[in-house]
Amino acid sequence: MLDGSSPKTGRIWKKVVLQFTYDGHTSTHEFLVSPIGSHAAILGIKWLETEKPEINWPLRTLTFPIPTPESAYIAQEEEANNNPLEGIPAQYHNFAKVFGEEEFNKLPPHRSYDIEIELMEEGPLNSPLYSMTDAESVTLKQWLEDELRAGKIRPCHRTLTNLG
Repeated sequence: MLDGSSPKTGRIWKKVVLQFTYDGHTSTHEFLVSPIGSHAAILGIKWLETEKPEINWPLRTLTFPIPTPESAYIAQEEEANNNPLEGIPAQYHNFAKVFGEEEFNKLPPHRSYDIEIELMEEGPLNSPLYSMTDAESVTLKQWLEDELRAGKIRPCHRTLTNLG
């Protein structure tokens, strides 16, 4: 099989998607399931190209060059543009207000055709959970606070909310 021939004990008959974590890095990949003799696993070219591990052949080890938070950079704040209409064609200047922060945070007025999404009190709990980095968690928390403050969303006190 490693030489390109078909498996002696049968064809590859199943694919499985696995999520695994190593060194704090979570990765999801599709793997083929097949009898491979005495080998625990065979890492394919596709996986090696995607993950780009550093291979130490004499020690027979893999290490993963995962960027650390120290290598992330925060953009500097920019000065506010004194002329926000600069570069915008004149025929669109009347609409500039709708792209401002104040208008962006307003919801449209309620209409007769508004619909409400009614959640069941005891719905199925089949929503998969996923992990986030600390930076993603902070960003999500800030976004939720901003949306709550703007009135775009409201708190839900269910242990799990699933609209799907």
